[in-house]
Amino acid sequence: MLWFLLSFLTAFFEAIKDVFGKQGLKNNDEYVVSWALTFFCAVFLIPFTILFKIPPLGNLFWISLAIGGLLNTISTLLYIKAIKESDLSLTLPMIALTPLFMVITSPLIVGEWPDKFDLVGIVLLVIGSYLLNIKEKSKGYLAPFRALVQTKGPRYMLIVAFIWSITSNFDKLGVQNSSPVFWVMALFIVMTLMLLPILLFKTSQPAKKIIKGLPVLLAMGLCCALAVIFQMQALTMTLVVKVIAIKRTSVLMGVLLGYFIFKEKGIKERFLGSATMIVGVLFMTLF
Repeated sequence: MLWFLLSFLTAFFEAIKDVFGKQGLKNNDEYVVSWALTFFCAVFLIPFTILFKIPPLGNLFWISLAIGGLLNTISTLLYIKAIKESDLSLTLPMIALTPLFMVITSPLIVGEWPDKFDLVGIVLLVIGSYLLNIKEKSKGYLAPFRALVQTKGPRYMLIVAFIWSITSNFDKLGVQNSSPVFWVMALFIVMTLMLLPILLFKTSQPAKKIIKGLPVLLAMGLCCALAVIFQMQALTMTLVVKVIAIKRTSVLMGVLLGYFIFKEKGIKERFLGSATMIVGVLFMTLF
């Protein structure tokens, strides 16, 4: 069950990373925070890469890096935009829907097929997402779903969940054609390079802003590096969908941190909805 521990540590550092990201957005725009996230994560990964050495690269490494780098660049920008626009307790639960999308993407990309128990998990995911905005029910039975789609933060995060259902599979291909640590370092270097022209075009004096917010941005990058190392190691031990399912417990952690640190409202229904979604995710994983 080492894969379970590694996946749980991934979730923990993901949640802490989100807190630092939300904090960093108080004084910086999403372009500064997105670029700093990928840059500092790559920097912290370099010592690990030197320690484990550069592995032989398989035939699918470069194509996986190109596709994964592009898609992860897009999802990173949308992710940071999401937590900027809305509460953590409302946006983070949307990423729990990644396993739902992976029921479709995993068989197509890496040949991993879901079983009959996934249907129950899917139902719980839908119910949980409904409960997130259950207070909107007075406006109609479909109002909770409409509220999620019409709110910028959850809408952005829903797109992220779909993109991640694809990139998680390319992560596995990348790891299989290199090594866990080398793959994530290469991936974050590519993302940093892709985000750089966007940062320079969208933000004035980015270097000054990064230096001013350095402590928070550094902490965010460190948490990101630890999370991805644990995740990539876990991917070598079990199915993609299992690792991502346990990783999504970061949603519950993020909801609670959003309440205690940022004093976000509606914690009861959001925690209930998130918990229901996580149960669905775990049901898809453990049966």
